[in-house]
Amino acid sequence: MSKPKRIIVGISGASGVVYGIRALQLLKKVGVETHLVVSKAAEMTMAYECDYTIKDLRAMADHHHAQVDIGASISSGSFHTLGMLIAPCSIRTMSEIATGVTSSLLTRAADVTLKERRPLVLMVRETPLHLGHLRTMTALAEMGAVIAPPVPAFYANPTSIAEMVDQSVGRALDLFGLDWSPVRRWGGLKGPADAE
Repeated sequence: MSKPKRIIVGISGASGVVYGIRALQLLKKVGVETHLVVSKAAEMTMAYECDYTIKDLRAMADHHHAQVDIGASISSGSFHTLGMLIAPCSIRTMSEIATGVTSSLLTRAADVTLKERRPLVLMVRETPLHLGHLRTMTALAEMGAVIAPPVPAFYANPTSIAEMVDQSVGRALDLFGLDWSPVRRWGGLKGPADAE
């Protein structure tokens, strides 16, 4: 029997809730079941950054879980997933995951993802970074997490913020082996160097 194609999507309180929203939309397009968990801080940030309500957000996911529901399916390693994407990932969320001292379903699900050796992709949203942040990222990378800040890919010649978001989220989905065809791929240099 093949494992179900499902991904946990976490949205924490950092700026950039649009990344999590777009991830839910794109995962639906590529036929992947989504399990959503949203922090209280993310709900507050969402009110500032977009016109969606928490009810709208939950409706985008196949399943949603309350942040306090530590007994949810996604809190167990026996629940098969392709991994977990946290988009955006706040520094607080990142730090909890790194220490293993998890206080919510969001960080518990991330901890389980790491212990089961499944992809954990963190779209960390903070700048500038101090040494403590960098050391935490190093520790997470050593544990197997992928630190994937949503940095614009200017070679893709984006013409809007929406295109930049799509490229960043599409590249994050690549890390789960999922191909969303509108992602612009690097095709090599074009110009005088190619003519030689």
